[in-house]
This record gives sequence, structure tokens and C-alpha cells, in this order.
Amino acid sequence: MFESRSHQIVAGGGNEAAPDANGGSSDEDTQNVFTPFRAYSARKRIVVKEIVLEDTEVSKGLVDYINGHCVTNIVLGASSRSALGRKYWTPDVPTIINKAAPEFCTVYVVSKGRQQSVRPAAKPLTSSVSARQHSSSAWTPSRLSNSESEDISRLSFARAEPKIIESEKTRPEKGPSNVVIDHLHAPSGGPMNSCSRNSQSDGNELFARINHRSVDISADNLDFTQVAIKETPRNGSSSYTLEAEMKRLKLELRQTLDMYNAACKEAVLANQAAEELNKWKMEEARRFEQARLAEEAALAIAETEKAKCRAAIEAAKKAQKMAEIEAQRRKYAELKAKREGEKKNRAMNVLSQNDLRYRKYTIEEIEAATKNFSSSLKVGEGGYGPVFKGKLDHTPVAIKVLSADAAQGKKQFQQEVEVLSLIRHPNLVLLLGACPEYGCLVYEFMNNGSLEDRLFRKGNTPSIPWEIRFKIAAEIATGLLFLHQAKPEPLVHRDLKPANILLDRNYVCKISDVGLARLVPPSVADTVTQYHMTSAAGTFCYIDPEYQQTGKLGTKSDVYSLGIMLLQIITARPPMGLTHHVERAIEKGTFADLLDPTVQNWPVEEALKFAKLSLKCAELRMKDRPDLGSVIVPELSKLKEVGINSMPSISS
Repeated sequence: MFESRSHQIVAGGGNEAAPDANGGSSDEDTQNVFTPFRAYSARKRIVVKEIVLEDTEVSKGLVDYINGHCVTNIVLGASSRSALGRKYWTPDVPTIINKAAPEFCTVYVVSKGRQQSVRPAAKPLTSSVSARQHSSSAWTPSRLSNSESEDISRLSFARAEPKIIESEKTRPEKGPSNVVIDHLHAPSGGPMNSCSRNSQSDGNELFARINHRSVDISADNLDFTQVAIKETPRNGSSSYTLEAEMKRLKLELRQTLDMYNAACKEAVLANQAAEELNKWKMEEARRFEQARLAEEAALAIAETEKAKCRAAIEAAKKAQKMAEIEAQRRKYAELKAKREGEKKNRAMNVLSQNDLRYRKYTIEEIEAATKNFSSSLKVGEGGYGPVFKGKLDHTPVAIKVLSADAAQGKKQFQQEVEVLSLIRHPNLVLLLGACPEYGCLVYEFMNNGSLEDRLFRKGNTPSIPWEIRFKIAAEIATGLLFLHQAKPEPLVHRDLKPANILLDRNYVCKISDVGLARLVPPSVADTVTQYHMTSAAGTFCYIDPEYQQTGKLGTKSDVYSLGIMLLQIITARPPMGLTHHVERAIEKGTFADLLDPTVQNWPVEEALKFAKLSLKCAELRMKDRPDLGSVIVPELSKLKEVGINSMPSISS
């Protein structure tokens, strides 16, 4: 225990005195207790007095000394008990001193060089109180002699564990200005340290923070010789020699240096741990920031995907709604078309039964005319059915019978009856009557048969002269033009070929088999607008390629078939690759070799014009083909006049 002249007491220590045989402390042990404090006081140039108090209770002895000597400041070491021990065990010395100390005394409790709590004085020390207590006290330092003070029982320190003041710096600062407690702050507020030892016993106590600096324990600031010389006379201890004092001081210095080195190592390790902890904290902060950014990005992506999903769902709903509406419209259109078709079929059936535009024959009359469809009277076979020669009303006729396996026969039958019963032309075959119940059509009989039979000399018939061929070509174009200019809507034949061109005894041609003829809107009659068909119809090699590929039907579709047929008229060759052969022959100058060799005296120049016009008609694209009314018919009419003028006389 140290007391300065300002009446301040520091209680604590690094070692406890061992009891002697009588239960007290020996002189040597007592001196060892004060050794660290002597060294520190000598280094700081502090004059102290050593007093040993003996009492049955540490706290009672300290309180009696404070009251008897008017001590205004006391510093105590904090107890080493845990918070749970302080709560349930008996109060420790700092707690008792905080409660029992007089109001003029300020009590500081420190732990490891730091202030743990403070109980400031409630009122200042008055002179009357100081004089009264000094006069009543019989136990003061001035009244004790050196020998008496040594005989006093050793100081019984508070059971609080002594605390060593720790340094905030790893290396000691040199200089006389270093102190243990530089200044004390006594704030006016409430408790500031939640770990205070007496915070549970007295909630109104005030606390302050003790600022401390490192302790300089270098040998430069210690003068052990001077301390020993000064201490021995003052204390009156003749038993201590200078050599023993020096040994103790050296031992204390060695221990202090060891403790200092250990503290430095611990400080370095603590700094390293702090740096590692700081790095770990920064890394965790960086990871946390990355995780936060990733989470924000994921949330943004999720929101975007949700928006896309909502948009897709809405689009799907709209598309589904539109599809349902379109399906309803299509269903309604199909139903409407079906009803219209049924009405049309009923009307056509009624018309076929009650139509007075052509004569109706019974099946018995047809069988009688054909001798029960005798094969000896069969004159031809087409896709629609066989053709028989017969006689009705004493007139030679050609009877075409609907085949039982003809899928489109009934429709073609009705189409042909509808067309031929409404129109009349010298170059169209004449419909005399029909038997609607059995699908029989009655035409005028053509003595020379079809153009195909005559070109290929079927039955070893004579060859057709070139003059007649030019006339037949002009008549075919004229009859075709009549169909294209039909009112109210143009008619497209769609199956124009030599087999469907019939010749009478004077080689006047008649276009037949109009069962595939199609009525198209008036706008289709020109060379630009076309009529779309779902399925192509006609005969291979004569079908318009553009119509066959795209299904777009126009009047120029018949022009292509006419071009192929015109080339056959002058060459009498099959239609397969005929345009290519004619073009190659014209390029090579061997066109005359392609002309029908059974005909003599071909006018090569007129035949070449005829062939070039035919090649233009057989162009692959519709827009490249010439117009039938303004180009083809006038050119063929000129060639027909050339042929007529070349004939000496018209034979039967």
C-alpha cells in the first residue's frame, strides 16, 4: 500500500505474503510484497510510505484507515470472480469499499491497467471533519516509529486479485513523464461500463475511463542504489544490506523484463490475430457484397423472366383466342359451303330432270341405238368413258357413256351438259341430248373422228394436206377464243388436246369434251389476274406448267395446250419434248426435217412462222405467251388464207 502526501492510497500487489509459524507474515515476505512498488516509485520519483494493516477483515481495515486519515482517493484492484460468483457469493472488497467508504473519498477500481469503475466523492473534505478525525485517531503514520511500524502486523490485502497494469504499446516509452494514471474523468452521467463489478449492487454509481500509457521498465530510469540508500534510512530497517537490496532489485528487474518480453510477444500475436481478423472481415464483407449483388441480379433476372412469362402467357391466350375465332369462322364457312353445295346439287338434279334445253333420251332408246353397247359400234375411249356410234331419230350420232368407276364422271356430265346446252358455235361440238339417269351424252356424229387419229393415220387413213392443217389450226383458235369470251364468265377448257378435236367429213373441226371446263371470274380473262385452283386437271404434256405447279388458272393456260397441239399439227410427233426438238432444229437450220414427211410440198417459210408462233404459245410463264384474240387468231387466219389460196379446188 502506497500513500502520497495528497492522501491517496493504492491497494494491490503482485505477490501475497506467506504466513509465518504464528499465522502472521514474516518480515522478508512483507518486504518482498513492497519490492515492485518501491522500484516503480523510485523510477517515478514518488516519495511513499509503507504501512502494513492487520485486521480480521480487509474491507473493515481499509475503511477504518480511510476514515481515520481522511483519504480522499483510493485505487483498488478488481476482483477475479465471475459475474455469477459476484451475484451469488459474498460481496468482494471493491464492492464493500464502494458502499462503506465515506462521502469525501473517491473509489477507483482498475483491472489490467484500465479503469473498470469509479465512485466519485459526494462532497468535498472539510477542515472540521479532517481535524476531528485526526484528533480522534490514535493510529497515524506520524505517530508511529519505524520499529513500531515494522512490528505492526502485515497488511492484509483485499481478497481481490492484484492486477498488473498493462501497456497499450508494444515498446516502453522512456522519460520521467510516464505515470500509471495520467488523469481521471468523472462523468456526470450514469454507468458507462456494463461489466462493472459493483453495477448490480449500486446502479447510481458513476464510472470513468482511465487513460493509461505504457510502463517504461528500462534500466536507464532505475537507480536501485539510490532507492536502496533512500529507503533504508527512512524505514529504519537495519537488517537489509545494500547487497541484498541490489539482488532483490535485479531479480525483480529480470522478472519484469521477462514479463515485458512475454507481453510483447503476446502483443505481436494479438496484432497478427487482429490483422487476420480484419482480413477475414474484409473478405467476408466482399463476399457478402458479391452475394448481395448476385442476389439483386438474380432478382432482376427473375423479374425479367416473370415479365416475359406473363407476356408469353398473354400472347398465348390471344393466339388461342384468335385460333378459336378462326376455327369458328372456318367451321361456319365450311358449313355454309356445304349447304350451298347441297343446294347446288339439288338444283342441278332438278334442272337435269326438268331441263328443256336439250332432249332427254331413255336408256332403252340409248341401248337400241347402240345395240346394247356393242363393241362393234365403239369408236373411241376417253377418260370420261367409251364412245359408241349409233342412230337416233334417223340421224347418225355419237353416244358417250359415263363409266361406273369414274369418280368425277357425274360432275363432268353435269358440267358438259350445262356448257353445251347454253352455247352454240360452229367449232364446238353440238349436244343433241342426254340420258341423265345413266350419264349418257348424245352428240352429232363426226365422220373423220379425232384429230389425233388423223395425224397419226389410224386405220391407214390418208394424210391431211398442209392447207387443211392450217385451216384446222385457225378453227381451233377461233373456237377456243369463243370459250374465253363467253358471258357472263369466261370458260377455260383445261383439257385441250388432239384427241378432243373432232373432224367432220369436210375436215371442219369441233372442240369437244368440255366436261373439265371451268367458269372463272371476268377479271381472269386478261393476262395478269389468275384464278387459284386447289387441284390441277388435264392431260400430261398438255397441262400448263405454271398452273400445274402453282394451281393458278387463267385463259392463257389453254394457250400453252394450243401451242403444243399446233406443233403436233405440222410435225405429227408425240408431245413429249416436242418444243425442245423444234427449237434445236430451228437453231441448227434443220427445221424442214421435222415437218410431217407424209405431206408433200410444205411451204417451209410459212411453216417456220407457224412453228415460231406455236413456240411462243408454249412458253413456260403465262406472261410470256401471246394473247389469243389479238395475236394468235390473226396470225393463224393469215396462214389459213395462204392455204386456201394454194388449194386448186376444194375436194369432198
